[in-house]
Amino acid sequence: MAIDLYEAMSTLRAVRKLRTDPIPDDVLERVLQAACWAPTGGNQQPWKVVVVTDADRKAALQAIYRPEWQKYAATFLERMEGQPDEVLAPWKRVMSAGDHLADHLHQAPAILVFCANPAAMAITDAKLDRVSLVGGGSVYPAVQNAMLACVAEGLGCTLTTLHCKREPEVKAVLDIPDAWATAAMVPIGYPVGRGHGPITRKGPDRMAARDVFDGTWP
Repeated sequence: MAIDLYEAMSTLRAVRKLRTDPIPDDVLERVLQAACWAPTGGNQQPWKVVVVTDADRKAALQAIYRPEWQKYAATFLERMEGQPDEVLAPWKRVMSAGDHLADHLHQAPAILVFCANPAAMAITDAKLDRVSLVGGGSVYPAVQNAMLACVAEGLGCTLTTLHCKREPEVKAVLDIPDAWATAAMVPIGYPVGRGHGPITRKGPDRMAARDVFDGTWP
């Protein structure tokens, strides 16, 4: 399905309620090809995506993911206590959709688990006195490309990293080698209801600066 790139980017929202209908292989192939077009450091493509469709493996991933989501959601709602209803209401809807995903993750027709090999990444900030960020630049563009392709194909999707809290178990389920790490889990499927749509984000007036960090835009 042809879609304007800017339309795809401006409507890529988290879709957590997915139908169980299978995704045709040719559709999956296009989503995966989009991921493969993504740039990586040194053009090394130090990532791989495991397309999980086996029922038992999906069930195992759901068993890992669900309790981590429940802990995250409980902590988040505790932090939101005391907020006015107009602030709290949309977040309660997000949490409800997240509960649905956690309860039904195993029913998603496909779960994309993106992995990366740190030894093959151009991690130029590895020795700086802070958390390393650069390595992700060689895997997350592929995740984004796949998700944009999902929009074009009419597939719902959302990105989660909560599985990383129990990465050894995830790696055991999917036979991921010890030297590799997991970066993202993206359940995909045809959406229940409307699916992707307009998103609300801060714009360049808040997120961009000219020449120096405290500069203004435009």
